[in-house]
Amino acid sequence: MAEQPSTMSIQLIAGLGNPGAEYEHTRHNVGADLVRTLANQYQGSLQASNKFFGESATITIDGQALRLIIPSTYMNLSGQSVGAIAHFYKIPPEAVLVVHDELDLSPGVARFKKGGGHGGHNGLRDIIKAFGNNNDFARLRIGIGHPGNAKLVSHFVLSKAPSNEQTMIDNAISRSIQCLPTACKGNWEIAMQELHSQT
Repeated sequence: MAEQPSTMSIQLIAGLGNPGAEYEHTRHNVGADLVRTLANQYQGSLQASNKFFGESATITIDGQALRLIIPSTYMNLSGQSVGAIAHFYKIPPEAVLVVHDELDLSPGVARFKKGGGHGGHNGLRDIIKAFGNNNDFARLRIGIGHPGNAKLVSHFVLSKAPSNEQTMIDNAISRSIQCLPTACKGNWEIAMQELHSQT
């Protein structure tokens, strides 16, 4: 049974960000940007849902139905949305993939990760709390780089990347989406090799 989390297929993909026009396409919203791109690519229609505190859709990848959620809460309350939709559809944490920005990775780099702590990311922190301190969900970390000083992080993540960095981030999003069908089937090692070898 110990191997189950690494082979469980994904049923829910959550893309993190902050709501409102002022936060669109900022570094902190790359998770939401990826899920919005994914929905468009697979003809999914994101609809506002009061019940799930966000925009939700269902898409099909290689015959597999996947639910998508972009929380409409602020980042530090992401668990309210992700927890609500996961609990409603009885989706265990191990079948959830959370897409988020990652300060510790350079722009253009993307990495899958299974489980782990929140690393200071307020969205992950709240999702772990919503799952009853269960951190077994998967993550797709989209690199945004680091400003070099912890005091600058808040302004940095809430700002838009310069065009050259944004192009690298967009390319990482595209490559990540190409690898999602493999990951969503639970073939994590193959998906990691596919994605991590490209960056």
